[in-house]
Amino acid sequence: MDYKKLADLLFPDNKFTVEEIEKKYPKRKLEKNAYVTRFAPSPTGYMHLGGFFQALIDYNLAKRSGGVFYLRIEDTDQKREIAGASAIILNILTSYGFLPDEYQLKGGVTVGDYGPYYQSERKEIYKAYAKKLVSEGKAFPCFCRKTEGLSDVKEKREKKFAVGINEDKDPCRNLTLEQIETNLKEGKTFAIRLKSKGDGVRKIKFHDGAKGEVEILENSMDAVLLKNDMMPTYNFAHPVDDTLMGTNVVVRGEEWLPSYPLHAEIFEALGFEQPKYIHSPLIYKLNEQGNKNKISKRKHPEADMRYFDKEGYDKQAVVEYLMNLINSNFENWRRVNPDADIMEFPFDGFKITANTPIFDFVKLNDVSKEIISHYSAEKCYEELLLWARENSLENVDYLVKDKDYVTKVLNIDREKPKPRKDIYKWSMFFDVFDYMFSAPAKFEVEEENKKDFEEVLKTYKKYIDLSSKEKWFENIKKMAAELGYATDNSDFKKNPEKYKGNVAKVCEYIRVAVTGRKNSPDLYEIMILLGEKQVLERLAQFA
Repeated sequence: MDYKKLADLLFPDNKFTVEEIEKKYPKRKLEKNAYVTRFAPSPTGYMHLGGFFQALIDYNLAKRSGGVFYLRIEDTDQKREIAGASAIILNILTSYGFLPDEYQLKGGVTVGDYGPYYQSERKEIYKAYAKKLVSEGKAFPCFCRKTEGLSDVKEKREKKFAVGINEDKDPCRNLTLEQIETNLKEGKTFAIRLKSKGDGVRKIKFHDGAKGEVEILENSMDAVLLKNDMMPTYNFAHPVDDTLMGTNVVVRGEEWLPSYPLHAEIFEALGFEQPKYIHSPLIYKLNEQGNKNKISKRKHPEADMRYFDKEGYDKQAVVEYLMNLINSNFENWRRVNPDADIMEFPFDGFKITANTPIFDFVKLNDVSKEIISHYSAEKCYEELLLWARENSLENVDYLVKDKDYVTKVLNIDREKPKPRKDIYKWSMFFDVFDYMFSAPAKFEVEEENKKDFEEVLKTYKKYIDLSSKEKWFENIKKMAAELGYATDNSDFKKNPEKYKGNVAKVCEYIRVAVTGRKNSPDLYEIMILLGEKQVLERLAQFA
């Protein structure tokens, strides 16, 4: 067959040739061992936690090597595209401090010289490379109905059973030039398929950055490259775009591992050098029965990265928690280097944990508590206000109007060698410190202790003195002794029957009256901030 004639017949009016395109995309000038990575999501409504996990690897690989991290939107399946989704993705990356070096705003500015960064705007590029493959006898037109409306989703499903299976080749690969011309005259649409050389028996080997050495059956599928609307499948767009944009490391989920043989064959057919691959593990979560399930938006609200913002999780905490899922030695490093910048961690994207990452809110909360506890009160105020402006507008006026007071509340038991760890997300603030803004309505006191509780509070009105912490506690001890409570804890432990309790019990009763709780930050600091008048008002309801 005259393949050049066939290519001209199928693509009579292409805007560009391959040669013209490659002049527009010169090889990047990079330092030795610099990585160019891309985060390439589909704009289908939200940023998935698993996608952000991969973006975190991409960003660290690029930035730590002096390379480039760019955002490419894979929007070739426009039936599934959600308006505004790409803006959500870019906003989330930016809010976490991972602004891409290159990106494109929908209908707006383009940052970078290797765009367009929306695949839907690169249609003519794919057509040029498809024409090249046809002209070399490496691809052919397929008029079968099964190609009509073929979507990226279906193509992704096809890979699960078609890659590495020795099926009959697509019947359209054997059409003569005359038969193809007849189909075109009849107005039939066509897709472009790869003319696979695989037999489904031979195996290929390659090195994966996460999995190590992998052996897998070669591709034997005549895969669709261009759908009949001339939009590419992921399988075709990936080799073309990553080559032209200079990507030298591709990070993607391990569910794509079976597609490697197909992509390897397409790279070879195009004459392109393959990038390195890191097939990162998928994030799972344990259900109530202890079984693992992949994180999914249908079952897990935290699959959507916006969940963490709405709940008020600190962004550094989310990042550090995920870093530990990527490199298991991160936690130990952070313990030894509590004040170090996260970029000082010896990150290695090619040594991702081999274990399946299990998302655990308990662990995330612990990480977040630790990080927030070391923030200054001013930093906490800024983060709290930022969260409230997006998620709790009813509290914004108060936070702005009483900044000084709120900051002082946030500073209780903070900026100390062992700071208190009450908060792991900003949405907790008004619940944790509700007693600092209004008198408590409920009190944690047992029925059998109510008589002693009220006796202490009635007496304490005569002893209250907030002039200094030493004087305040000295007076509490005097009152305790007067009421029959031990002031020497060692004596109390030896002879508990001699006393109603100890000074700690007296402080507990005062704490409950003032805050409603047995457990709170430093009681003296709370009382100082509330002021003596308000403290007396709270005590008065019990005596």
